[in-house]
Order: sequence, then structure tokens, then C-alpha cells
Amino acid sequence: MNNVILSPSIMCGDLVNLEQSIRELEDNGLTSLHIDVIDANFSPSMPLGLETIRRMREVTDMDFDVHIIANDNEYFINEMIDIGVQSITFHYETSLHVDRYINLIKEAGIKSSIALNPATSLSVLDYSLHQVDMVCLMLINPGFATNKKENQVAYANQKINDLKNKISDKKLNTKIQVDGRVSLDTIAALVEAGANNLVLGSTSLFAKGNSISGNKDIIIEEIKKGKETI
Repeated sequence: MNNVILSPSIMCGDLVNLEQSIRELEDNGLTSLHIDVIDANFSPSMPLGLETIRRMREVTDMDFDVHIIANDNEYFINEMIDIGVQSITFHYETSLHVDRYINLIKEAGIKSSIALNPATSLSVLDYSLHQVDMVCLMLINPGFATNKKENQVAYANQKINDLKNKISDKKLNTKIQVDGRVSLDTIAALVEAGANNLVLGSTSLFAKGNSISGNKDIIIEEIKKGKETI
């Protein structure tokens, strides 16, 4: 897959049988787990609590790719450090002290990432892009995935491509993660634009009408199509 990382969103699994969902992902060779930590304030949702995530950490060795969608970033960053995750993403829009949060994460030996809402300009990264391992571009408003009318923004591919060029101009190796309606029919275009980390949810890996294994095969083929057109 030429280093495109698949990040299945566990909130799209069976929330009553989380361990079973995790085992199914492991059985299909997936090694990263995308975990949304939502405070029901920044966004109107709260799928997983801290103790649930702590318990998940005890039952799997998968990398935990945590996306904090909350107003109190420092509190949740410290909680995730304590749990023992591999990557922490926090939102620029709720951050008074971006550098402090990046340093907290990096000092713990964890990969750092900044998330941007769809309409947030890439210019906010001018002085921090070189410090982070990844940028997460939200393609819908975070936390509203259950609203089926919430469509991927029309400028998604342009924003991804602009970020890719920004990274290239600075000669960095920063990864580009995309999150929100990353569907089976948009993956090729997202990869072509420059995305190399895909958060996979109800319109891709967990899409109804097919198994996890079957959907993964389709995703891999779509990634190949995207790579071929670059």
C-alpha cells in the first residue's frame, strides 16, 4: 500500500462487544486503532469513556491513535499518556497553548498531531508544522458522523493537496491523516491528493453489506488506484 496507514475507527465497531471488534480487526492484519475521545461539549457525542479506553489498552497491542475532540486538551493528553497510547491528536481550534501540548506529548515519547476543522486555514500551521508527526484534516465537522446529511466538504482534495505541497516545500516527513466520510468511493482521490493515513469508518471498512475482510480488500485496491494516478 506504499505506506498508506489504515486507521479503523473503533467507534464504528460493536460498542457492546468492543473486544470482539478489536479481535476482528487484528485477525484482518490491522495494527492501528483510531480512538475518538469526545467530551460532549466540543461535539455532541461521547462514544467512549476513559475507563473503557484504559480497559481496551489491556486487551490489545494495537497502536492507539487517539483523536481528542474536546475543550480541555491538557487533561485528556495527560490521561492518554497515562493509558499508554502511541499517537495523540488535539484540535487547533481548542488550543490556547499549541507548543505546550506538542511538548507534553513528545516528552512522553508519543507521536504528536494537530487536527484542523474543515474550514480552518492551513496557515495556522506555519510555526508548528515542523514539530508534529502528523496533521489530521477533518473532512466533516468532528463528532457529527452520525448525521447522514453531513457530507465531506467540497474542498477536501484541494486542502489535502495544499498541505502536501506545504510539507514538501519545508522538506518534512509529516503524515497527512484524513478523517470524515473517508468512503470506498473517495479513497482513491484522497490518496491521489496526498493523504497517507486514512481514518476508516461506517462508509469504508465498516460499510454494511460486506465483511471487514471484503471491505479491506476494496480499500487496498482503491489505494492502489490513487497511487497509480500520482
